[in-house]
Amino acid sequence: MANTLFPIFLKLDQLNTLVVGGGNVALEKVSAILRNSPEARVFMVATFFREDTLEYIEKFPLVSYEIREFSEGDLDGRDLIICATDNFPLHQKIKAIAAERHLLCNVADTPHLCDFYLGSIVQKGDLKIAISTNGKSPTLAKRLRAFLEDVIPFDIQESMDGLEAYRNSLKGDFEAKIKALNELTKGLTFKK
Repeated sequence: MANTLFPIFLKLDQLNTLVVGGGNVALEKVSAILRNSPEARVFMVATFFREDTLEYIEKFPLVSYEIREFSEGDLDGRDLIICATDNFPLHQKIKAIAAERHLLCNVADTPHLCDFYLGSIVQKGDLKIAISTNGKSPTLAKRLRAFLEDVIPFDIQESMDGLEAYRNSLKGDFEAKIKALNELTKGLTFKK
């Protein structure tokens, strides 16, 4: 079956994210969010938080947490939900409530309950590439990320800045601008 996921980049500084969990998986999820969107607004709730999780999130002023059981009210005002505990029945409950409220939910290590996945990310300057294996192999996605980090030039930002300046200097209609940009960048393709 083909990967039918639609890749999208979200402005998490304009959304409210709930992470249920305080252990290793929750730390992995929240650190992925904050590495890519340091101004993300995140609320975490769990009955237990690992010390390294607390140390990490305390560096981010827009991340808050409470040490207690999840309650349905935790979903109020949230846009994205991430379940990252070792309590599968709790995950099922949260997913069901989130679905009723039309909230997008990611359930760690349970692809069939996920509305979205957190892809493996490659970032160099303003270039950001997300990799998805349709939930089949996060390990492969990590390997591809490492490969792309090695092959993308370290000075890619300079190239992007130059292309932006060129694009902004172009006059004419949209098609003429696209034609000029395609002509300038045709050497970047590797087709034979």
